[in-house]
Amino acid sequence: MKLKKLLVVGLALAALACATRARAFDETHYGHGARWRATMRPWHSYYSSAKYGQPVALVVPPTAELQTNYGWGSVASRMTRIDHQFQRPWPMGRGTPAGFLPTPAWPSDTRQLGVNYIRGPW
Repeated sequence: MKLKKLLVVGLALAALACATRARAFDETHYGHGARWRATMRPWHSYYSSAKYGQPVALVVPPTAELQTNYGWGSVASRMTRIDHQFQRPWPMGRGTPAGFLPTPAWPSDTRQLGVNYIRGPW
C-alpha cells in the first residue's frame, strides 16, 4: 500500500515536471531571454518615421525571431533579434515625439527609417 502511494506521488511529480518543461520555450527559440532583453531596451530606434513623425511599430508574426537590417557600405547588413512583443495597452501614446531624430534626407541604414519590428500577440 505504501509503495502504491509512493508510485502515484512519483508519477504525479513526473507529470508536473513534464508539463512545466513543455512551457520552457513558449516565447521564441530564444526562450525567456527575449522578455528579459525587452525590459532592458526600448522597442524603438532613435529615429522617427518621416510620414508619422514618431517611431512606427511594424507587427510581424509571433514566430518571427530575426530581422535583417541593411546599410550602405562595406559589410553593413546584419541580422538582429526581435525581442519586443505587441501587448495591450501599447506604451506608445499620442503626443510630441520628443527626443527622436528625424529621418535623414539620405538614410544610410534601414534603422534610420523609423520602422521597428515588433512580434505580434500570441
